[in-house]
Amino acid sequence: MQAEEAALALLTTIGELQKSYIVVLVHGGGAMVEDLLSALNLTSQKIDGLRVTPKEHMPFITGALAGTANKQLCGLAIKSGISPVGLSLLDGKMCNASVMREELGAVGAVEPGDPTLLKTLAATHMLPIISSIGADSEGNLLNVNADQAATVIAQLLDAQLLLLSDVPGVLDANKNLIGQLDAQQIDTLIAENVIRDGMIVKVQAALQAANSLGRSVTIASWKDAEKLLGLLQHQAIGSKISPLINTPSHKA
Repeated sequence: MQAEEAALALLTTIGELQKSYIVVLVHGGGAMVEDLLSALNLTSQKIDGLRVTPKEHMPFITGALAGTANKQLCGLAIKSGISPVGLSLLDGKMCNASVMREELGAVGAVEPGDPTLLKTLAATHMLPIISSIGADSEGNLLNVNADQAATVIAQLLDAQLLLLSDVPGVLDANKNLIGQLDAQQIDTLIAENVIRDGMIVKVQAALQAANSLGRSVTIASWKDAEKLLGLLQHQAIGSKISPLINTPSHKA
């Protein structure tokens, strides 16, 4: 969202993918949140790659993610010739959220909820653009990590999951792309501090999704959007995270 040309290229690619796939876009907006909190002289820290979110910060974080970021992406989608629908995780009760850990504040853990809204939109060929703001059963708003949010949406729809980053995928100690990873390799690379910070959350979200969906999940870059068209030819892109047991999904 800080690179409009790259965002337009990505959304143009999504428009091409929509000719063969039903696509749902889930987003965060960490840089935008950082800028806003800094402008308001509010401090923010992270634990294990997750942003600590005091309850009093939530109005600003919600405004940045579900408001500005979401509507900017919707605007860019329109510019790319796509019909977007801007949503959050709480809309249509598509996800059920709860406080993840007390030390993190208003940070939510999410589980799949009701797929009705997204399945209805899928029939229209519109592009749901979903911000990572959820709500608990009492209606309290919660800040959800975007990779974890995307994982739950993939579980909800029994869908392929592509996690986009600003790097080509998971890199080894020499900054070379690792084409495929399993749980044991991930644990080793985390222990060796090769995978660290936000990438820890990303690979763990990918592994969780791979295990629940029974198929590999891909981590790739949004910077070279045209490479994502390789999905149409079933080409390998980015880093594939393998499930513990590679079994076909039981869903239709």
